[in-house]
Parts: sequence; C-alpha cells; structure tokens
Amino acid sequence: MNRAVEIAKLMQGNEAVAEGALAAGVRFFAGYPITPSTEIAEIMSERLPRMGGKFIQMEDEIASIAAIIGASLAGVKTITATSGPGFSLMQENLGFAAMAEVPIVVVNVQRSGPSTGMPTAPAQGDVMQSRWGTHGDHPVIVLSPSSVREAYNLAFKSVNLAEKYRVPVILLMDEVIGHLREKVVLSALTELEVVNRSEPNVDPADYLPYRANQNGVPTLANFGQGYRYHVTGLVHDEKGAPTNNPVVAEGLIKRLNNKNTFNIDDISMDSSKNMEDAELVVIAYGSVARSASQAVKEARAMGIKAGLYRPAVLWPFPEQKVKALTERANVIIVPEMNLGQYRLEVERLAGGRTRVIGINRVHGELITPEEILTALREVY
Repeated sequence: MNRAVEIAKLMQGNEAVAEGALAAGVRFFAGYPITPSTEIAEIMSERLPRMGGKFIQMEDEIASIAAIIGASLAGVKTITATSGPGFSLMQENLGFAAMAEVPIVVVNVQRSGPSTGMPTAPAQGDVMQSRWGTHGDHPVIVLSPSSVREAYNLAFKSVNLAEKYRVPVILLMDEVIGHLREKVVLSALTELEVVNRSEPNVDPADYLPYRANQNGVPTLANFGQGYRYHVTGLVHDEKGAPTNNPVVAEGLIKRLNNKNTFNIDDISMDSSKNMEDAELVVIAYGSVARSASQAVKEARAMGIKAGLYRPAVLWPFPEQKVKALTERANVIIVPEMNLGQYRLEVERLAGGRTRVIGINRVHGELITPEEILTALREVY
C-alpha cells in the first residue's frame, strides 16, 4: 500500500509562499527586492531555473507586474512579491489584469506605512488598498494566512483561484507571518489539487475570448497556440474589441465583479473557535488572529464566553457569515494593525444592532493576547 511520507521541516512564512506557489505550478516570477518580501524572490531565483521555469529581476514593481501579465497570457502560471511602496506602484496594472481577465498572483508582505514607513515592522494597513487600490469597480480575491503552513496552502490556493476565475489574486501577508519560522509537516504526496485555466475547445475562427461560461468566466487561449485575439484595458465586447456601448459596458463590469460574488462559497475560507455559545466575538485575520486565539483561550478559562471568527479570505467579504455574527453576539471586537479598516465592514453589517469595538495599533509591533484579553474583560 502506498503511503504519503510525512516530512517535518522548519520553514519560514516567505519560504512557504514560494514552495506553495511552485507546487501549484508557477513557473515564472518577475519582481524587485523589497523588505520584508525579498526572501520569496531569492528562493524563486534559485528554484525556478531548476524546474524549467524563469526568474527575472525587473527594474521596478511596475515592470514586474507587467511582466507576469505577459507571461500569463503566454500560458505560464505567474507570481510576483512586494511590499507597501511596490504594491502602490502595481495598482494600475492590477486594474488592467482585472479588466483583461489575466490570471496573476501578487504577494504583498505588509509593512508599516505610509510611504517608506518602517520597512521591517509589521502592519495590516493595506487591507482596503488590496480591495480598492486600483480605480473603478473591479474584481479581486484577497487571502490572508495566519501560520506558516497556511502561507503554503493559501499560496497554492491563490494560484488555483487566479487560474479558475481569471482574476488577480492578492496574498496579503504581514511581516510577522512572512518571517515567522514554524515546524511544517508537508506530505511528500500533496493533498492539494492543482487547478489549471479552462482553455477553448473550439476552432480558432470561432473563439470569443470574453464569452463567459455558467460561472461567468471565459476560456483563455494561450498566445502562440493559433488563437488570435485582442487584449485591452478598454471596455470591450466578447471579441475583445473596444466599445463605448453602454449596454455592453455595464454587462462587462457587472460580470467581472459577479465572478467573485456568485462563486463566494467556492472562494471563501474561514475558521472559528469556541463559537457555539459565544457572547463576545473576536474577528481577526493574519498574525493578529494568533494573538486573538490565545486571548479567547484565556478568556474561556476565566468564564468569559468569548469566541473567534477568522476569515482566511478577506475579499470578497464574507457578508452572510459576519452578518449572522452581528445578529447573535453582544459585542464584536476587531483587533488589527491599522486604524480600523476591516472593522468598517463589520460595522456596516452590524447596522447599530451590535456594538463593534476596534483594537487598533500602528506602532510597528504585533497586538498582544493581553491587549485583546483586556478588551474582552472590560466589555463582558
């Protein structure tokens, strides 16, 4: 009987991202070194050539995302990695990838900002930028890991989601997870299923590059395979031809965004702890969720009925689940290393029915379990 061999390895979060992306089939990386994501580029520069892939260090982050868009159109699974200032430079081409429906993955290992900020300090200040950084109503999927193993899994999932839905996917890390080292057990035979883009099965003369299937996703012909079509950031029809037709424009923009909302059950990932009878609910993501988990454990030991809800996919926002929490909880606490970006979405759904409290820190250090526990004790 064949059995998967379990291999335990001390692994860094950034290393796990690189390995997860490679396992999902990524064979092209273009990027520019920037703290605290540089290890991802370093590992890719070593590993990709050995696997028949390509690594290119670009002159800046604008060129980096442009290069992975081009490589993706040629049929290669692609990824880049950056941090705050570089992520800002990528926004215009993120919009292009969303409009042209080019599957790419951008890893943003967040650091303190604005501007150059504190390059080696953790933060979660790019949550809203990851959703609304580029202009216009556009689709995006954003994932946020809370452990090294999850960094591997979500990097793998990010590639799968980009390919499946022809949408830019952002893996929104933070410096703590990026540089954290944990023992990770990876099966020699992976349990994760690789997803490849859906390619056309029609004659090139009959191919419509932007005709969607039942999930709202068109098939994607790789450049060089005999399918000739137009790729543009302009509003376009099913043939890819630019148009100002208002009916076509509205249909396109709605379809692009509905790809995520209509398939949210397939895209979303979350977990919970002690939620069965919870009266106080903590909603946390990324590295802060680790502190929240410990705080909830200690609160329970004190007799405080606290629970934790942790979204691993931040966008599309898990509206139905969060709304249900706001209808049952007495108080919701949202700790995050920013001034309340994700809390705003929770407050919107709470609609005044439930008190929502933010624990917000922008001093470049992780929010501690003690800080969250103090808040739980004060409101119980």
